[in-house]
Amino acid sequence: MIWLYRFLFPPAMLLASPYYLLRMRRRGGYQENFAQRFGAIPTLPTKRAGVRRVWLQAVSVGEMLAIAPLLEALHAEPGVEVYLTTTTSTGYALARERYAALTIGIGYFPIDWWLFSRRAWKQVSPDLVILLEGERWPEHIRQAQTRGVPVLAVNARLSDRSFRRMMKLRALARPLFRGISRVLACSEHDAERFREIGFAADSVVTTGNIKLDVAIPLISDAEKTALRRELGFGDEPVLLGSSTWPGEEAVLIEIFKALQAEGRAVRLLIVPRHAERRAEVEALLQGAGPTYHFRSRGPASAGVAVDIAVGDTTGELRRFTQLAELVFVGKSLPPHHEGQTPVEAAALGKPVVFGSEMSNFRAISRDMRAEGAALAVADAAALRAAVLSLWADAPARTRMAEAAQTWRQANQGAVGRTLTLLREVLAGCR
Repeated sequence: MIWLYRFLFPPAMLLASPYYLLRMRRRGGYQENFAQRFGAIPTLPTKRAGVRRVWLQAVSVGEMLAIAPLLEALHAEPGVEVYLTTTTSTGYALARERYAALTIGIGYFPIDWWLFSRRAWKQVSPDLVILLEGERWPEHIRQAQTRGVPVLAVNARLSDRSFRRMMKLRALARPLFRGISRVLACSEHDAERFREIGFAADSVVTTGNIKLDVAIPLISDAEKTALRRELGFGDEPVLLGSSTWPGEEAVLIEIFKALQAEGRAVRLLIVPRHAERRAEVEALLQGAGPTYHFRSRGPASAGVAVDIAVGDTTGELRRFTQLAELVFVGKSLPPHHEGQTPVEAAALGKPVVFGSEMSNFRAISRDMRAEGAALAVADAAALRAAVLSLWADAPARTRMAEAAQTWRQANQGAVGRTLTLLREVLAGCR
């Protein structure tokens, strides 16, 4: 089956390349070290006897933030070194900024075709491979299997779409993923899905979501005030649109205007999931009436009141969330249904509203709703009604915020469970 994958990959890559090249151009930052995508990895130290080398792949910014406790623990582990790769330019920039001292090298993950992957593998020569969340690359896994290197899928999850595809193609997919040694699922719901698509029951274990264990640096009141001023805000409560997708910004703008019409004190902070959509978002704002400011353009002019700020920068969502009175989690209003992560907003004790599906975070969103930490809405009209109701009910927002903290505390411990299993596997790599 791997030979069929290898045969079909080049024409599929050629067909898809215009789309991906255009997306790379829009997002920017991809020219640096582009050759690494073809297996030309950065120069790494010579392997030392008795030292086990781990190749850790985390796709983008969210995963890069989540792996901090794992990287710190592995760095402190005697005789262990980590080579870290990512897929996106934003993830790469964040990794170099935060993890240079914890790794022996940081690079781009190679395109998952035989020659590129084999070239990278010869240079890295890892003793253990870790794939985070949804990362499952058949050629990468096959290279590990050929060399007898264990592969761990950590914080592993299967979205509804991925699960449906895998169930339809089980006969094809099962041989491609046979080289995954253990699946450390982020929920029992995901664990059961991995078993259903053919992973051996004893190779799948539920360790929990490591994102719930990440310590989010809190900013001081003085820093919050300074950040508000930079955005052009005063002391008014902030409605946050977190990781929004097309269509959702327009809904939030209308909700903001409805709150203003009711005489409510409010400012709107929109953080698009993809910063390169800033022109699209600005087109909405130009005809909306309220004043606006884009974070990427520097601090707002002193003395100028801004109604709507757009956080079109990378790596600041955690700081922005700390300003929020209420958070809407994006990619969750129809026609979107996958959802972005609500974990960090909950971890910061913020009341959360999202769409009713949230298929990428089904177990988490279900448990948050059950705990009273979040509210699910069916559509834009229901979101409007929910926000207007909650904005007028401070005690309800407080109850949701307290429930969010309770839910998070009850579900921590994933990093410790994950590290226990990692140490067991590493012990066998000697």
